[in-house]
This record gives sequence, C-alpha cells and structure tokens, in this order.
Amino acid sequence: MESTIFIELSVLLFITVAVGFVARMLKQPLIIAYILAGITIGPIFLHGNAASYELFAQVGVVLLLFVIGLNLNFRKLKSIGRVSTIAALGQVLFTAVFGTAILVWMDFTFLSAMYIAVAMTFSSTIIIMKFLSDKKDTETMYGKHTIGLMLIQDVIALTIMVGIGLLKSDNFDTGSIVFLIVKALFAGGSLVLLAKYFLPAVLKYIANSAEFLFIFTIAWCFSVASALYALGFSLEIGAIVAGISLSSSPYQLEIGSRIRPLRDFFLVLFFIVLGSEMQIEDVVLLWKPGIILTLFILFGNPFILYFLFRALKFTRRNSFLSGVTAAQVSEFGFVILFTGKQTGHISGNEVPVFTFVAIATIFASSYLIMYNERVYRFLLPVFQLFGPDKMRQSEKPAVVYDAWVVGYHRIGKKVCEALRDKKISFGVLDFDPVVIEELRRKKIHGYFGDIADVEFLSDLPLGSASLIIMTIPTVDDQMNLMAYVRAQNADMLLVANAYYMAEAQELYRAGADYVMMPHLLGGNWIADVLKKKVTHKRLATLRAEQGILTP
Repeated sequence: MESTIFIELSVLLFITVAVGFVARMLKQPLIIAYILAGITIGPIFLHGNAASYELFAQVGVVLLLFVIGLNLNFRKLKSIGRVSTIAALGQVLFTAVFGTAILVWMDFTFLSAMYIAVAMTFSSTIIIMKFLSDKKDTETMYGKHTIGLMLIQDVIALTIMVGIGLLKSDNFDTGSIVFLIVKALFAGGSLVLLAKYFLPAVLKYIANSAEFLFIFTIAWCFSVASALYALGFSLEIGAIVAGISLSSSPYQLEIGSRIRPLRDFFLVLFFIVLGSEMQIEDVVLLWKPGIILTLFILFGNPFILYFLFRALKFTRRNSFLSGVTAAQVSEFGFVILFTGKQTGHISGNEVPVFTFVAIATIFASSYLIMYNERVYRFLLPVFQLFGPDKMRQSEKPAVVYDAWVVGYHRIGKKVCEALRDKKISFGVLDFDPVVIEELRRKKIHGYFGDIADVEFLSDLPLGSASLIIMTIPTVDDQMNLMAYVRAQNADMLLVANAYYMAEAQELYRAGADYVMMPHLLGGNWIADVLKKKVTHKRLATLRAEQGILTP
C-alpha cells in the first residue's frame, strides 16, 4: 500500500509539473495548472487513497494559515479591525441575502438556497494569501485590510459552524454558548502567557540551530492547532493563532522562510485535491445554476466591497483592489454544507453546485488578483466619469535603510558605531540569537536569519539600500547575498570580507567593490600606532577601547 501511494504521488506530481511548464510558457498562474491537473487526472490517482491526499491538503492549509499568523500581530489587528469588521459583515449579509433570493428564483428550496448562499459568502483565505504573498502586497493598504477581512470572515464562519453543530446536537442553549466563550478566553489567555514568558526563552535557546528552530516551530504550529481543535475550534483558527503567537519574535522572518517551502509543497496537493472534486457529469447537469452563481460572486462581491470600502473613505484604487481580491468562495463553504448534510437539513445537489462555483471562481479570480492593477487601469476612464477621487490614503512605507551590516561581532560592532555617529540609517543581519538580544537592548534594528536563504532575503528591503557591509567570514554566503542584491540594485556599494588573497579575488570577481582583509587592516592600524609615540598610557587607552577586562 505504501509503495502504491508513493508511485501514485510521483506520477501525479510529474504530470502536475508538466502542466505547470505549459502554464508558465503561456504566462498563466500556477494555481490554474494545479487545479487543471486535479480535474483531469485527480479522479484516477486520488480515488483509492482519497483520505491520505485530503490529509496532505489539510497540512498545506494549516501551514499557510500559520505563515499568515506569523505576519500579523496585535498592533496590526487593532489598526485594521474596525474597517475589516464593517466590510466583512456587510459583504456576508449582502451575499447571503441576494444569493438566497437568486437560488430560490432557480427553484431551490429555501433551506437549500440559504445553505448554499451562506457557504458562498466566505472568500478563500488560501487563494488570497497565496497571491498577496507572491505579489508582495501583504503590507499594502488594500492587502492588510483584505487579510483583516478574511480573518473576520473566518470568525463568522466558525460561529455559523458552531451554531449548526449546536442545532445538530439539540443542545442550543445559553449554557453551551457561555461554555464556548469560556473556552475561547481560556485558550487566548494561555497563549498570551506562553507567548510572553515561555516562547522567548525557548526560542533564544534553540535559535542558533536552524534545524531545531524549524522542528520546534512545526511542532508548535501543530500542537496549538490540535489543542484548539480539541476545544471545539477549527484547525484553521488554531493555525492562525499559533502564527500570531510568534509574530512578535525577533526570529519571525527566519521561521517564515523555513516554513514556506514545506507549505508550498502541501498546497500543491491541496489544489490538486480541490480540482479532483469536480466531476464532468456535475458540469453537464449543473452548468446553468453554476454559471449564474459564479457570475454573482465574480461581480457581486467586488461590487459590494467596493462601495463598503468607499463608504469607509478608501480610495477608488484600494477599494477596487480589495473587492476583486475577494471574488471567489472559500473552502469553509464545503465544511458548512457537509455539516448541513449531517444534520439532515440538506440532501440534494448543494455540494456539487458549490463545487462548480468554487472551482470556477477560484479559476477566474486568480487572473483578477494577478492582474488587478491592469484591470483597474483599464477601467479607470469609467471611474473618472464620476469626477476626481476626493479620498486620499497614504500607503505606509516599508522600513528602508541606507545601509546594512551583515554580522555584528568584531568588525561589525565598530561599523555600526560609525554609521550611528554619521546618522546613517542601518539594519543589522545576524544568525546569533545572543547578538539579536544585544541589538534590541541597544535599540539597533536587528534581523535574525541566514543570508544563504533567499526566502529570508526576499522579506527584507535590501534593494533600496546604497551600501552593504559584510563582516562574516564565509565567502559562499557573501557571494549569495551579492548575487541577490545586484539583481535588484546594480549601483549598490558592496563591501565584503576575506581572510585569504584567493578568497578576496573570488569576491572581487563576484562583484564586490572592496574586500576587507583583517590581517592587512590590522597591520595598517598598528603601523599608524607606531608612527606616533608609543607609551604605557597610549597602549592602556587602546586596550580600554577593546573592551577586554584584564586581571
């Protein structure tokens, strides 16, 4: 059995890669390739081991939402909470009411119509976060509020699922609701205490080992998600909370860079499984309601969100981008419909209809999100018919430094002192947790991570700097960093570090503007000292500058 699923998975991934190559050649989103692979070959390969593949897909969802949580913190949630809550409530109410009316018009029973409409109200956190992350839009004005919108929708979806579950158990009473709130407060309070007192001490101890840090964060993610699941919450909510608890850690960027490759692998399986849910016979039988509901989501959601964000004083551009980003339905809808089936409330074609809408809207919205700026510019003449945009919003600029220092010990410490004296803004990269703590005490902007990791580098605004000074001894890591930043800014000044002449020549060939050689610099320094009068007092002063205590 194990060998069978391994061979199936190998063939499935090979065919998916082949479809991905075609998608890349045609400049199409890779998500589309994954879904198409699932539609065409998924039923053949996934039928015998469906439970295993669904488990893989669930792992991908959990890891994605964990990374989402890593990029959030309580200050961000507070700043976007009001706007996102109003927009989410308005959009959910609009889609539920009008969706029910459309479905009743198409001869669905009221209960079936209500279930499908409610399932369609939620946008896909997975799709939205995948594209926002790929486009580097998670920190933009529209990106932050769209993420906030998704979080509020997740809370609403969880509330609905809890309500259906209570109806199912014939236990819909005040005591159950109070007990749920008590569990939420207990879980939240416990995690706050752990994040404040337990996690910093543990992370400081293990952060000097990249492998141990990776294993610990995976274990933390799954443990928190499982604990909250045991308390009656969804795995998705648990994964987000697990990420948020680590979002204020100085090791947050390094953790995210380690998790992303694993996340991406399992997400591929998620989209393949999603595509396999669509059967050809379903398309033939349900094409009419499927197309009508797909058009309703693709045009209705952006329409209502555009006007809600405009009412909240967003610019036309940000309102439009937020609207089209949410123009698809969510995986939460399947859970709501399956729960409804278990209660006996629905028993017809609700799930196939929703599957049609899910795949169609995800397919179409992938293009809308990828090319949202182009679509907005294309429609700009239409917006301008209503006069100039009176709303103004300033995007909060990302943190930008004039210089970066790679490695703080020894040479780097003096370099930082010189940059601070000259009032040059700078950030420090280091892979030693003790150094990061020292930088925080000194109020120096320090970032924990491995410069050999391109995922980590992509989260930093390196390309906007004018100078990078590397004091680390490893030549390969310096060459990796130089290759990365040269692709972003060919005019940047790069100062490297080497202990041997051959290494210095290699760094110069790789593009370094200057290579420090400590023994040469040390020789020049002591020569300058000897050119002046050498006394006990002079040497005592130099010794004090070293900061070394002598008996």
